[in-house]
Amino acid sequence: MQDAMVWTMKLLLVEDDPALHTTLLRTLTRVGWEIEVCADGRAAVGHWRAGQPDVVLLDLTLPGRDGLQILEQARQEGLLTPVLILTARGTVGDRVIGLNAGADDYLVKPFDLDELEARLRALHRRHADSMTDSSAQRHSNALRYDKDSGAIYHQDQILELTPRELALLRTLLARPGHAVTKEKLFDSVFPGAAEVQFEAVEVVAYRLRKKLVPTGAKLMTLRGLGYLLKMPT
Repeated sequence: MQDAMVWTMKLLLVEDDPALHTTLLRTLTRVGWEIEVCADGRAAVGHWRAGQPDVVLLDLTLPGRDGLQILEQARQEGLLTPVLILTARGTVGDRVIGLNAGADDYLVKPFDLDELEARLRALHRRHADSMTDSSAQRHSNALRYDKDSGAIYHQDQILELTPRELALLRTLLARPGHAVTKEKLFDSVFPGAAEVQFEAVEVVAYRLRKKLVPTGAKLMTLRGLGYLLKMPT
């Protein structure tokens, strides 16, 4: 592992294994990384929201709350921090579930510390580059979700949306440019509504698509996958 870093990264480690805490704190802080540790799944999103880390290292099996639930809530709240899932669950199915929930990378225990650091660096670099490249777009054309009011803005104007349209768009904004499954969107728009037909999400998407036309954002249907929000260039 290198002796110096090009930048200082703020890392949120959501993991309940004390031995792993000790190893990662000793290894990563020695090369200049700032690490906050959270061992309770119930407190993870609060730490994430308050600390504004550059990268989140997230275990899946946690006391109080599962890592996938933490990740899904964070994405729904608009927390776009890159996430590397760290877990003993190594099957292809587990990796797909984690990535579909909003993770950016996946590393199976036991792992090599050099590989972990390289992946964390890569996630931070890609995220920083994407934020820089799109900064002008975000200020002029991009949609913006205000967590305090719960509203979505375009050019400082609130979009007039129904609660279901707002829930759909908020979920898509958590992963702009990425496919979001119809199942996940249905759960966001119709939580706990067992009597609602699955196709109802298509009606909400159709209405939302028309309202997005003036913003330049496009709600794209991906046959067999779900939907994708394409921001204006």
